[in-house]
Amino acid sequence: MRFFAVLLLSFFLPAAAFAEEGGPRAFTPCRACHSLDPAERGLPGPNLSGLIGRTVAGDPAFDYSPALRKAHDDGLRWDEKRLDTFLTDPAAMFPGLWMSMPGIEDAAERQALVKLLAAPFPGRGAAYQ
Repeated sequence: MRFFAVLLLSFFLPAAAFAEEGGPRAFTPCRACHSLDPAERGLPGPNLSGLIGRTVAGDPAFDYSPALRKAHDDGLRWDEKRLDTFLTDPAAMFPGLWMSMPGIEDAAERQALVKLLAAPFPGRGAAYQ
């Protein structure tokens, strides 16, 4: 019986550890182009600090693809559901997107990343609305 309890725990502990550390780990490939530090600028992609609630293509200092500019003009805002859909298949959501990312198939990994990006960050200002 003890063996089965240990075996069962071995399946759940990695998932719990991923939930806690998964967001930063899932964000690692994103760091090549994006930052979560509100003061960091000049990267190939827009700053993602305070993303949830912002208008899509809402960083006035960044040159977005026409597909994202149209989403901005349509008034679309980032929320957790929209972000999850985007992270699943960015090109399907916004055809013509300049960002080349295949999407994240693993739902737990996506949710960890969404949770990280939804966390409150200092420095979220009106410039991103």
